[in-house]
Amino acid sequence: MNEMYTMGLSLHSFGAIGILVAIFVNLFVLISYTELKKYKRHNSIIYWPLTFTILSAVIFTGVIMMAAKHLEFSVANIAMIIVSFILIVIEAKRIKTLKYLSEEKEHAFSAYKPIARTMLQIEFALVLIISIWMWLL
Repeated sequence: MNEMYTMGLSLHSFGAIGILVAIFVNLFVLISYTELKKYKRHNSIIYWPLTFTILSAVIFTGVIMMAAKHLEFSVANIAMIIVSFILIVIEAKRIKTLKYLSEEKEHAFSAYKPIARTMLQIEFALVLIISIWMWLL
């Protein structure tokens, strides 16, 4: 049983690193793209499904870890649950904003970039802070 819990911790840690990498890649892609149509296409096909898959893997391993600990809620567990909800809400808002962004408007993408960059930076900071906190425990 202890080996399974240790393996779950390892997978959860790798998932946290994966979500940091996915957010960083999303941020890099947002900054580097200049065409809205190309960005929307690549974002909907590659980047946000990848981000949500990794996030769901982290949440799933977290749920398994909670079950292994007999649903003992600690401050760290509650903080991770709250951060997970915040990440889902921020990503959903970012994707919804991008979805309804008009491709005919000339400066729509340049107006979207600072908002999306701020959202991604908040996500990255939240995941980094909670990850460092958990790794130091």
